Amino acid sequence: MNNKELFSGPLTKQQTYFIFTLLFLLYMFDYIDRMVIVSLFPYIKNDWGLSDAQCGLLVSVVYWSILLFTLPASFAIDRWSRKKSIGIMSVVWSLATLACAATRNFWQLFTLRAIVGIGEAGYAPGGTAMISAIFPAERRARMLGIWNASIPLGSALGIALGGLIAQHLGWRYALGIVAIPGMIVALLFFRVKDYKTVELDTEGIASSPEYGNRVQWKMIVLHLVRIKSLLLNNLAFAGNVFVTTALMSWLPTYFNRTQGLPMGQAGMKSSIIMLMAIVGAPLGGFLADRWLRSRSNARLMFAVLSSLATSATLFLAFSVFSGNAQYAVLIVTGICAVAFVPASVAVTQDVVHPGLRATSLSICIIIQHLLGSSLGPPVIGYFSDIYGIQTAMLFLPVFTMVAAALFFASSFYYNADAAKVNAMQVQVED
Repeated sequence: MNNKELFSGPLTKQQTYFIFTLLFLLYMFDYIDRMVIVSLFPYIKNDWGLSDAQCGLLVSVVYWSILLFTLPASFAIDRWSRKKSIGIMSVVWSLATLACAATRNFWQLFTLRAIVGIGEAGYAPGGTAMISAIFPAERRARMLGIWNASIPLGSALGIALGGLIAQHLGWRYALGIVAIPGMIVALLFFRVKDYKTVELDTEGIASSPEYGNRVQWKMIVLHLVRIKSLLLNNLAFAGNVFVTTALMSWLPTYFNRTQGLPMGQAGMKSSIIMLMAIVGAPLGGFLADRWLRSRSNARLMFAVLSSLATSATLFLAFSVFSGNAQYAVLIVTGICAVAFVPASVAVTQDVVHPGLRATSLSICIIIQHLLGSSLGPPVIGYFSDIYGIQTAMLFLPVFTMVAAALFFASSFYYNADAAKVNAMQVQVED
């Protein structure tokens, strides 16, 4: 693989960082628009008489849409246009969020939240593909780490802004106001330079008498799931996401039940821990890239170490420490738990054809939602029902240990899989 792979053509340093800045802002507004609804629950419940379950569905439906539409959206990104796909998706989720302000009942709001998810479905794969193209491979994890820091930032801003605006102006204004900045950035993105769609052929993808020399979507998906380092990396990613989602879901309840804190205070205490992702993601990307200078499979080995560190801190927090000492350890956990993300995401780009990068990440997203984020909260909730919340949290280090083992297994295949990727430069469109 060519570690110097980069946009070839008239793309200046200023243009590169302009594209990255817009991608960062769009990811931040993606999560602002996704999470703003959480702080509006009390107001919507009061207006429409909704149940907690119905309020929860307004969050879940976004993830269901992402799960269903991320793969077809990624095909469009890889095979049609990066900037047009990203721009259109951003406009769709912004318009849908804006339209939510005009809804008159639960089902209208539910439907428009589903459209928000459709718009957001391909953004993570599309943004990852763009960043992987505009920066050289030896800086890939670092830049992806900085980019992924927009997730906790956007989530925190969405919840905070939503509550603040709703308190003073009403919940409809909250949805309308947060939608506008994302729309502006989306329109700006149509003006950036894109890279030309990388052509595919069966060489290096797959060969099958059924298809001959024509590349079909079934071939692409089968090809990607047969890359051993990629499959193991994606499964490990799901194991860690299982833990982070469960931790985010149950920490407030844990503090409420074990320390007697009111839920408002317990939620604030938990959110500070999760905001440590703003430190953990960029730091993890930086360290993984530094190690890459001396070890070819450093991305996966770093993911191994960060997963083990997460296991250790979780075990210590829930079995050894209490009070302020426990909270300090959980702060460290908040950093370690996401440090693997940029390195693992970079792997999804390193071992695949440059024309399949968005599709590669979309498969990772599908696996992590199916086996990670959708299972973590109910499984830990089930353990809590049987053993209590204190014991249930002790199951979390087991899943990060499994993730570490899968990352370690993936590292044995990484070099061979990366070597199969044809070295090529992506061309800037005229």
